[in-house]
Amino acid sequence: MVGGSALAPFLVHAEPKEKRECMKLRYANCLANIAVWFVLGAAINQAVAAPDAKIQTLWMTYDETSSTEVSHQAWQQILDTYLDSEHISGVNRFDYAAVTKADRRLLNDYLDALQEIDPHLLSRAEQLAYWINFYNALTVQVVLEEYPVESIRNIRFLSSPFGPWDKNLVKVKNQNLSLNDIEHEILRPIWKDPRIHFAVNCASIGCPNLIGEVFSAANSDELMEAAASDFINHRRGVEISSEKITLSSIFDWYGDDFGSNESEILDFIRQYRHTSYETDNITSIEYQYDWALNQP
Repeated sequence: MVGGSALAPFLVHAEPKEKRECMKLRYANCLANIAVWFVLGAAINQAVAAPDAKIQTLWMTYDETSSTEVSHQAWQQILDTYLDSEHISGVNRFDYAAVTKADRRLLNDYLDALQEIDPHLLSRAEQLAYWINFYNALTVQVVLEEYPVESIRNIRFLSSPFGPWDKNLVKVKNQNLSLNDIEHEILRPIWKDPRIHFAVNCASIGCPNLIGEVFSAANSDELMEAAASDFINHRRGVEISSEKITLSSIFDWYGDDFGSNESEILDFIRQYRHTSYETDNITSIEYQYDWALNQP
């Protein structure tokens, strides 16, 4: 590649036409490089935001005889105060701008308390609720610490340049954990339940709703079932026209969690749709996702 220093003498003595042609060439090369980096960046961003499930055996231990119940009362108080679960758009909105200093401390104290718990001493059902609530509350904390932002993807760190998901944020049993660790190394691979995707929230319009009721050992199955139905019957989850189906990118990024091929993914979706649909006339499947912050 010819560097800028090698071109400099030529540019000084070039005729205007030659100079213009040279500048056009450099401009075209610059645009080509930008295009390459844009495509590469998009691919890396998707890989970071949607990593494969990879189990960490440390978190496999549980105690099915345990009667311990983790208190999520503080998180419920936060949700009751700042989450609009009846927004006209059908997308629950969290009022980040309105959160008081006192409630930020309440949220921080709640997350500190979760880090002091040994999940190995919990039953499997209690663990599920623990990790889902942990993930959702931690996501809200991440946004609050950087607010105002237009998208959670704008929150970046040296250790997590494509969003906050790979940054170590908490420590449980002396193990550093990121949001991606909780979702993709604990929740997805241990429970192997595709409805996990409708339970965890990434603070975005395109994401399944942040649910207004905290998860518990008793209600997790019911809440995940309702969340799956809610999302799949909203246009950001599934939108059907005469010849095209537009799905949330969640069904693309994590397709293997819903089925081994597009037909099986559509079968999964069909069981939650309020109205039936036929796929015989469908000629294409497209994917979409709105990363705008889920604020009012």
